[in-house]
Amino acid sequence: FTRRGGSQKVVFTPARAEQFTSGSLNYTIYRAETGVSDDVVFHLHGRNLDPSIWNDDTYFTSQVQAYWQRSSIKPPTVVVVSYGPVWLLTPKNSTAESGLLDDFVARLPEIESKVGKPPRHRILLGESMGGLNVLISGLSRPEQFSKIASLCPGVYLDSPFADYSTLRAAVKRTGADPKIIFGVTQLAKRYVSNDEEWNEVSPISLIERADQNYPELYLSCGLYDSYGNFEGTEALANVAIKRGVKTAWHPLYGGHCAIDVASLADFLASN
Repeated sequence: FTRRGGSQKVVFTPARAEQFTSGSLNYTIYRAETGVSDDVVFHLHGRNLDPSIWNDDTYFTSQVQAYWQRSSIKPPTVVVVSYGPVWLLTPKNSTAESGLLDDFVARLPEIESKVGKPPRHRILLGESMGGLNVLISGLSRPEQFSKIASLCPGVYLDSPFADYSTLRAAVKRTGADPKIIFGVTQLAKRYVSNDEEWNEVSPISLIERADQNYPELYLSCGLYDSYGNFEGTEALANVAIKRGVKTAWHPLYGGHCAIDVASLADFLASN
């Protein structure tokens, strides 16, 4: 009786799914059984997930679908894109694994041809690693997207190339797990090789050039995020607001990937 029984599952009607491969990109197109709007959400998943995650009945994505199904909202088409379990969208630079940002943007017309027609609005959604990826994509190519929903993104005030004392101070200041921060910095160094290249993709640097014509932002993060993301995400929201970007900042009392499903679902489906 005292043994844990399993996971709490969401009651919802899964969306119809179609799977595709284009080069190194795998993606799945999801359409609600009751019909979809003319908008498309591009979901860039978190670390160690895959394009099947949208219909996972133990994940927040099924809660979003259940919320839409309980209301009169006509949901968007959702495209979950993936370059594998772990990846960062960076422009081509001196590292061998860079260039996925250019590849993703170049494949958008092909993906949308599978959807059926160009979307009225292109929306980005991502959590954790995906939260960073949607910020890099949307803030680097603001003309391509209407909205960005970034949940517990890997946003930091300090560079992964900062010295040990600086990173140690950040760990203490944010309450991050030191092992996680070590892993995050090593991941970043696979896709950027110096501070100059890091500043080309750092959301804090990218938002500094934003104006009111940039995509609308939805940002959320838990106060006790073990990745230490709260500090950076809050700073990003503050700068975005000062720069005139329409921004909804949702600071949450919780850990990594604590998500306010109702406000997120409304953001993704509103015109």
